[in-house]
Amino acid sequence: MGARRYCAWCLCALLAPALSCGQSQEHRRPAAELRLQIVSSLPGKHSAVPAVAWLEPLSGTPALPFIPQRHYTLLQKNRAFHPHLLVIPTGSVVEFPNADPFYHNVFSLFEGKRFDLGLYEAGSSKSVRFSREGVSYIFCNIHPEMSAVILTLSTPLYAIADRDEAFMFVGIPPGNYRLHIWIEGVPPSFLAGLNRTLRIDSKAVDLGTVSAPIAQPRTASHTNEFGRSYSIHQDTVY
Repeated sequence: MGARRYCAWCLCALLAPALSCGQSQEHRRPAAELRLQIVSSLPGKHSAVPAVAWLEPLSGTPALPFIPQRHYTLLQKNRAFHPHLLVIPTGSVVEFPNADPFYHNVFSLFEGKRFDLGLYEAGSSKSVRFSREGVSYIFCNIHPEMSAVILTLSTPLYAIADRDEAFMFVGIPPGNYRLHIWIEGVPPSFLAGLNRTLRIDSKAVDLGTVSAPIAQPRTASHTNEFGRSYSIHQDTVY
């Protein structure tokens, strides 16, 4: 992969208990690394887009715990969500504080967690528990330019793509896994075709490149919480 930089998700602290006594000899072997690169199948250059890859342990491969932290936050400030992409364990609670001097209305009606927080004022906050795996696309019912993604997983074996659209996993216990990839803007039907079963041993694995129709980043068109087009809005200052 040359001089490409990788965004690594280091699992050393989590792996120590899993590799301790009580595990089979199979899972006492040294942990492995996994590398993967995604490229666009569309012509022309494009900037990096948010992307996540994760490994689902299959039957016979022990699942590592992915324990929620005390707090996760998706901040609303300057008519934007921060961060744009948030990866959390299943069962996590996410706070949605409003740091703008006007109202917001956060909702999600797609795929993962469906919710509508309603209209709430500057300086206040509301929260949502994400109880199952999935991709939740987050929007504001007042400001169509606001969008974010929350990916809820049951495994800590995930990696977020770096600026070169490259992934690196560090410390994967040997076993059988199902590789999943999410890329913003790529249709779910296409992403489902990228899934593959892997056998991970105690060595580095380079999966090479995966091609996907990655377009130039832009604000995706979407309807409001009622399924209608957004009207021209005017911020209500509180």
